[in-house]
Amino acid sequence: MHNINPTKGQKLGHTYIKRSLEPIIKRAASEFPAVVLTGPRQSGKTTLLKHLFSKQYQYVSLEPPDVRISAKEDPRAFLEMYPSPVIFDEIQNAPDLLPYIKEKIDADRSRAGQYLLTGSQNILLIQQVTESLAGRTAILRLLPFSQREIEAQPDRSLPWDAESPPDYSRKYSYQKLWEGFIRGYYPEPNVQTRRDTNLWHASYVQTYLERDVRTLRQVGDLSQFQSFLRALAARSAQLLNLTDIARDLGIAVNTAKAWLSILEATYQVIVLRPYFANVGKRLVKTPKIYFTDAGTLCYLVGLKDPAHAASGPMGGAIMETVVISEIIKTLTHQGVQPQTYFWRTTAGTEVDLIVDTGERLVPIEVKLSATLHPAMAAAIKTFQKDFGDAAGPGYIIHPGDTALPLGANVSALPLLEL
Repeated sequence: MHNINPTKGQKLGHTYIKRSLEPIIKRAASEFPAVVLTGPRQSGKTTLLKHLFSKQYQYVSLEPPDVRISAKEDPRAFLEMYPSPVIFDEIQNAPDLLPYIKEKIDADRSRAGQYLLTGSQNILLIQQVTESLAGRTAILRLLPFSQREIEAQPDRSLPWDAESPPDYSRKYSYQKLWEGFIRGYYPEPNVQTRRDTNLWHASYVQTYLERDVRTLRQVGDLSQFQSFLRALAARSAQLLNLTDIARDLGIAVNTAKAWLSILEATYQVIVLRPYFANVGKRLVKTPKIYFTDAGTLCYLVGLKDPAHAASGPMGGAIMETVVISEIIKTLTHQGVQPQTYFWRTTAGTEVDLIVDTGERLVPIEVKLSATLHPAMAAAIKTFQKDFGDAAGPGYIIHPGDTALPLGANVSALPLLEL
């Protein structure tokens, strides 16, 4: 039985930060024969599974080459050596196991929680899992920490779902807020707070490039791919023009598209697409790009100082990244597939984020200024007017500590009350 490197995940001594996904994954393990937990490297997948299931399950990492070879050469013998219930970590390293896991499950189809699998590559892994384990597995995603998890409030609802209003009495340090943005939301730099944040992100990006990108085989020149990463970071929160980026870097547009799909498949970026509805206005079709983690974004654009980050040209993009990723992480960790978009007319009216709850469309604007005034709500009011009853209450999210109504059906909320 193979143990993980003790620094993997978010465990340090007896520190464990409770995750919002815990009740969802426990329920899935009680209902399905297999559960697949995906997400970026270092998001805490291993730590979460070991925290919840280590007493009943043995743990096997499929990263060491000898284990991988053993699983590949004689999968049936390997599964006999590690009988269920078992956690197989980084299953994408041994995809040949999946048909044999299916065979084991089918021998005792009614028994839930036989196999818990983790993986950090979305497209390939999900394709392999759905081919081999269709109908036998729940697929869940674990992203880096949300702010509510860091604040030990993993079950806190989003404002439009909350039964009672948030507590606005707390005061926040602007400096600490931006220090947190630069640190990012991966477990390790948040638990090991004395770590050099910049060094951690440098190591993460390098490791990510070497492991995941090489595995997906579409990248010949890693240094050019790193330039592509930085070019994307510089255009964060903007309409994404891959033709311009490809021209600037001297690569083919199809190469840029393939590289973007790698970043999306490995959970490094969020591609936010425009919301379409027939309201008589022609909407732009180009998506916007955000990094999943604000710390990764800050590292790639060379920001280490909170004051420079807040006041520099990337300040608005960083703030948008934090808000959008917080909402997506919160929904994802509820076991929901987030339906998130932006809205922009050809006339230039734009709402940063639209959350489709299934019952209504929630418009959200992100502002870098904590000085609030009614004009901030103009785009949201336009959206609400165009969409009528389909539009829900709107929110202006800002970095201050004041909550105010900014007109009918629009509220300004502090970021940390999101």
